[in-house]
Amino acid sequence: MTQSAEKTTRESITWIKSWTPHLFSFRITRPKAFRFTAGQFARLGVEKADGDFVWRAYSMVSNSYDEFLEFYSIVVPQGEFTSELSRLRVGDRILIEKQNHGFLTLDRFSAARDLWLLSTGTGIAPFLSILGEPSVWSDYQKIILVHSVRQSDELAYRDTLDALPTHPLFGEFANKLIYIPVITREKLPGVLSERITQLITSGALERAAKTVFDLDNSRIMLCGNPEMVDDTRKLLKTKGFQTSRQSRPGQIAVENYW
Repeated sequence: MTQSAEKTTRESITWIKSWTPHLFSFRITRPKAFRFTAGQFARLGVEKADGDFVWRAYSMVSNSYDEFLEFYSIVVPQGEFTSELSRLRVGDRILIEKQNHGFLTLDRFSAARDLWLLSTGTGIAPFLSILGEPSVWSDYQKIILVHSVRQSDELAYRDTLDALPTHPLFGEFANKLIYIPVITREKLPGVLSERITQLITSGALERAAKTVFDLDNSRIMLCGNPEMVDDTRKLLKTKGFQTSRQSRPGQIAVENYW
């Protein structure tokens, strides 16, 4: 599928970091006119051998004020898009749509005390962008970031999270962040290892965060594999939580770009 030049720009890859053989991050030059709100995603296009382009949606990891755009990707075996993307190197070109997308943004919520960010795999990407916004640190008393992965080496960006206390803008507020890694296929002392829905049902997630899910005080964002997002939303609905919409403010925000 092709896109017209009016809707896209061609940008250069400037940086690539491999986390594991199947997980990597990359940065591209940022179009001068490209604007986005933390939590949103862009549509990227890579060229195939036949000259056609294949497109996929990627949440920004980078902050809304950064001069580059950063993304976090998994390599899907024989995947039409990621197989092409993983072969690209610094200096190669990639297309990006000029229009931003998505509603996984903090303006979906009314004021509250606690912000829960529940993610699996590369779904942590928009939450890293959100953590770069000074407003999130002033608007919430607690920010609970849950990152569920299969193996411990998939806990990408942990170094970024560990460095938050030294951040020049909001380092003094970094003690508001409660980071909870979840590793489902390894048993490590003191580390949660069940699915997010199981951890919510058993109360283990609330105990680890020392914070309860509360209709008045909790706002919850979900991003990750579609099964986790759907199952967790359904579970939270049984507790009275509702997806936030423009016509009906609620306590849950999700991203659906699969």
